[in-house]
Amino acid sequence: MTDSRDEPLVLGIETSCDETGVGIVRGTTLLADAVASSVDEHARFGGVVPEVASRAHLEAMIPTIQRALKDAGVSARDLDGIAVTAGPGLAGALLVGVSAAKAYAYALGKPLYGVNHLASHICVDQLEHGPLPEPTMALLVSGGHSSLLLSSDITSDVRPLGATIDDAAGEAFDKIARVLNLGFPGGPVIDRYAKEGDPTAIAFPRGLTGPRDPAYDFSFSGLKTSVARWIEAKRAAGEEVPVRDVSASFQEAVVDVLTRKAVRACKDEGVDHLMIGGGVAANSRLRALAAERCEAAGIRLRVPRPKLCTDNGAMVAALGAEMVARNRTPSDWDLSADSSLPVTDPHVPGQHHHDHVHEVSKENLYS
Repeated sequence: MTDSRDEPLVLGIETSCDETGVGIVRGTTLLADAVASSVDEHARFGGVVPEVASRAHLEAMIPTIQRALKDAGVSARDLDGIAVTAGPGLAGALLVGVSAAKAYAYALGKPLYGVNHLASHICVDQLEHGPLPEPTMALLVSGGHSSLLLSSDITSDVRPLGATIDDAAGEAFDKIARVLNLGFPGGPVIDRYAKEGDPTAIAFPRGLTGPRDPAYDFSFSGLKTSVARWIEAKRAAGEEVPVRDVSASFQEAVVDVLTRKAVRACKDEGVDHLMIGGGVAANSRLRALAAERCEAAGIRLRVPRPKLCTDNGAMVAALGAEMVARNRTPSDWDLSADSSLPVTDPHVPGQHHHDHVHEVSKENLYS
């Protein structure tokens, strides 16, 4: 057993969407997970407004970092590195996080790691269930992504097996919630209504599940249209819309396809573990159906607790700590935000990484 003080102490900053997340981890141990959300500021627009999100990150950044350091009981000087989401995400929002991370890393004389948002969602599971098995099969489902990924090393090798070809699962939840007048964000509220509804009440379509369809790709656009039309027809006929049954039947159609394809990928690739991450992984029916299908297939399911599934700084710190532990090259000072950073790049290593950290730390701005 290694002395926990030898494990890297890393602060992670996450600003890809509307949550300002700052996490601090030591190795695979979570010390602090501070989040400032601007979701209420977006609710009246029915979706995330990039400009509003960027300004909210700017206001929340320093207080959230200070809160995380206080919660962790560590000083900024003790850190072994600063990790930040470099992409994918909203360009303006990402830039706030990247700029803050650079400023702190430079001022403290610490290495900077620009990491991938999706790889971070996979890595966060280490904080709950210990080191990731290699390879890891991951189903990532969030507002912007529905992907099946196979990773043999979370710091350097993430291979996409399938992805959404139109709406991500989270977007579909938001849009159906809007049609049902349930507000924003749609995931938690549909989950709540669905608990009291009948998932077999309405036979909504299962996208891309035909014999000629791509085995691991997802499509929720047809399902979304089908549900919206069903609701419109009810309203046009002057009938009451059974919100609970619609929620349950729609949700079942989404999680049925997600879990079916994920289990199939595990069997095809000979992987006996499945990790589920991203905001939609907080959905209670997805967790239940995945557990049922994985058990039947002899696959071990790993799903972090709901708070670690949604965007947070802890996941970025977890991947940053893994980068430090595996001696990956830090990012350069000219690191930029990349709103479409491919999942095949778990982090953005420096090209010409000279020993800049030590040059700075001689004149440490914090000393």
